[in-house]
Amino acid sequence: MTKLIEKRTVDMRIIGEWVEPGTRVLDLGCGRGVLLDYLVQTKQVAATGVDLDFAKISACVRRGVSAYQGDMVTFMRTFAEKHFDRVICSRTVHELNDPAEVILEALRVGRSVTVGFVNHAFWKNRVDALLRGRKARNAVYTTDWFESRPTNPVSIADFEHFCATKGITITRRAHLGGDWKSPCHTRPNFFAGYALYDLAK
Repeated sequence: MTKLIEKRTVDMRIIGEWVEPGTRVLDLGCGRGVLLDYLVQTKQVAATGVDLDFAKISACVRRGVSAYQGDMVTFMRTFAEKHFDRVICSRTVHELNDPAEVILEALRVGRSVTVGFVNHAFWKNRVDALLRGRKARNAVYTTDWFESRPTNPVSIADFEHFCATKGITITRRAHLGGDWKSPCHTRPNFFAGYALYDLAK
């Protein structure tokens, strides 16, 4: 098992612990449906995904996961308030053109919203930028700036400031160290490599 697959496994396990069995779950930027398939298998959820990438939607269909190709905000606007028990935005928020709009709409259609992201303020990224004076290049940020994502690198401090500004309640949080496995309890904006939040409004 590669390190990246191990990290994805830990990520999914934490989200799985937060998801109630048999609930309705929407995954924004669902990719190839790995997380939704995991939740269907372990929590018997009614799963729906949405993504812009046709190839990824096709992969979801091959897994037997219900998924739609298109803009996630437009898709969410077709549903009534609190239609979903949980909306998940895992490893997607940093790629969004308007993350505030997406999260606020997710809070409208979902009873709770789970957001997970790589902490851009992790100490190794800071040191790399300080010493090299260039965009971080590592197992997470694999590309040069001119061919890269994320477009909106976000830190734990950034995200918690956003929640406070928008009046969003953080009901639960999990910070993982640089190995994305062990819990990080001390100065997470500096020492955590990955963060997960459960939100409500």
